[in-house]
Amino acid sequence: MSDVAAVKNLVNRHQQLKQEIAKRIVGQEKVIDQILLSIFSGGHSLLIGVPGLAKTLMVNTIAEALGLHFKRIQFTPDLMPSDILGSEILDENRQFRFIKGPVFGNIILADEINRTPPKTQAALLEAMQERTVTVAGHNYKLDLPYFVLATQNPIEQEGTYPLPEAQLDRFMFAIKLEYPSFEEEVQVVKNTTSDASETIKPLFSAQEIVDFQHLVRRIPVADNVVEYAVRLVGKTRPAEEGAPALVKEYVDWGAGPRASQNLILAAKANAAIHGKFSPDIEDVQAVAYGILRHRIIKNYKAEAEGVTEEAIIKSLF
Repeated sequence: MSDVAAVKNLVNRHQQLKQEIAKRIVGQEKVIDQILLSIFSGGHSLLIGVPGLAKTLMVNTIAEALGLHFKRIQFTPDLMPSDILGSEILDENRQFRFIKGPVFGNIILADEINRTPPKTQAALLEAMQERTVTVAGHNYKLDLPYFVLATQNPIEQEGTYPLPEAQLDRFMFAIKLEYPSFEEEVQVVKNTTSDASETIKPLFSAQEIVDFQHLVRRIPVADNVVEYAVRLVGKTRPAEEGAPALVKEYVDWGAGPRASQNLILAAKANAAIHGKFSPDIEDVQAVAYGILRHRIIKNYKAEAEGVTEEAIIKSLF
């Protein structure tokens, strides 16, 4: 199949996927779009939202519709790295045998990732970046495709451990979940207070998703679009000459080169699902909020004056 035909196929499959997910998830279209963009780009996502917004149900539904192996890890203060990665045990033959932990799957839901200490949070770093796990000196490859979708409650900070910047940077998207509209909430209540339940049909195989990821990487990008993305990321750094006044006044640290890479990858995926064969500047802008939101470190003045990451990103355009 040619790449042109493959892009057209991706558009159709993406539409079918959205319809399948909508059987169970009401609204939240922008959130679902960003999760799917990160999956087709081979990235990870951090979902930020208050409890009760169906974050777990959403991830589970997407995994079912994609036909992928889903694992959920509930992060707690007493969770140890071996609880995630697995450990070696001595079997009845007095031989060491590795028992795989829940990190071995296709889609990993890291629920309330900021509830566990940094030592355990860091256990995910190798899996997220290298798609491998090292235990007792042995290296184990993870099955592809591999995604970590982590959730975080932005309100309750007591007893939490903020994710270090190095780990935040491993997430392609930071996705904010908002409350549903009145009509959406009415529909949610109707759907969830009856005995009926929707069956989700798996639409993809693991290999098809890997093929779509390779397709996204093969999509050509014009030099001016790459330069625009790099300039956009450069403007988030207060020391840069072209940084807007809002950045110089309210930002301590800006985004690094991984943000530029992710902007282009996500822009390629965004173009592909809309049937375009090359991304333009509008595609870069469409994904910029989710990709830059968690990479801009605000100063105390910004916190005190209520300046949001969204306002800072808007000033970049």
